[in-house]
Formats: sequence, structure tokens, C-alpha cells
Amino acid sequence: MRVRVEQTALPGIGMLHDLVTESGRRLGVVSHRNGRRDLVLYDPDDPDSCQHDIPLTDDEAEALADILGASLMLGQLSGLREQAAGLLTEQIIIPAGSKYVNRRLGDTKARTRTSASIVAVLRHGEVIVSPDPAFRFEAGDVVVVVGTRKGLDGVTAILADNDPDG
Repeated sequence: MRVRVEQTALPGIGMLHDLVTESGRRLGVVSHRNGRRDLVLYDPDDPDSCQHDIPLTDDEAEALADILGASLMLGQLSGLREQAAGLLTEQIIIPAGSKYVNRRLGDTKARTRTSASIVAVLRHGEVIVSPDPAFRFEAGDVVVVVGTRKGLDGVTAILADNDPDG
């Protein structure tokens, strides 16, 4: 089911975005011109009457968005996992002694050699999505790899510098 979000200008206040859930509950977010946000839950018996109004700070709004976004992404990933039996995801740390520290991702030839793909790198709390072949690794980078068990093991061996073919 596609969810419809309605946007309504609130003169002198800001903007209202609201939606009706599949169960019939109406909720919304009022974004005030001064930057304040309120999460609004409407009365189920009177959809034009506000039952609860919860003011949110910027940090609270961001945390709520992160929670909702993360749970949605996890649900989508688990659905993909079911569709792609045998496809795995793993996080591999680049050890300080790896010959790929300060070298380019393309130098590993990981996808060509293992059929597994490096889809992201976690570095100092940042996520680098879909790094290109010119991306340079640092010791301690956490590499997110997608592939078969054999492919993941192959990438682990390459990055740990234990690959007999490398």
C-alpha cells in the first residue's frame, strides 16, 4: 500500500504534513516557522481533533527519523536476504599490517577475484557508500562486503594480506 502524505500550509505557523495509517489512525508533524516541530496524534473518533501534541527538539526529531529509517532499512534488507538465499553481508576490518593500507580499492581487484562487492566503508563514524576504485583504505577501516560465503572469505584473505593468489 502506498502511503499518501498531505501537506497543508498553516498561515502564521508553518507547515503540516499528515498521513493516515493502514489501521486508520491519523498523525502528523507540524513544522513551525521558528524551527520547532510537533508530532501530532489525532483523536480516532474525531480526525480533526488533536488527541496528543508532542513537541520535539531537533535532536529528538533527528533520533526519531533515524529510528524509523533504520527499522525500514533493516526490514528491506531482511526481505532482500530472503529473496537472495546464499547472499551474505559481512564487515571486515582492515588490519594495520595489510598491504592495502593507503592503497586504492581498485588495487585489490576484490570483485574480479572473488565475485563479492565492497558496498561501503565505515571510517571514524562516517559511512562511505559505494566507494569507487580510487578510494584509499586506512588501517581500521571497516569494509562492508556482500557476496557468497566463499567470496566474503576471499575478500577477507585479500585485505588481511593472506591471499595465496595475491
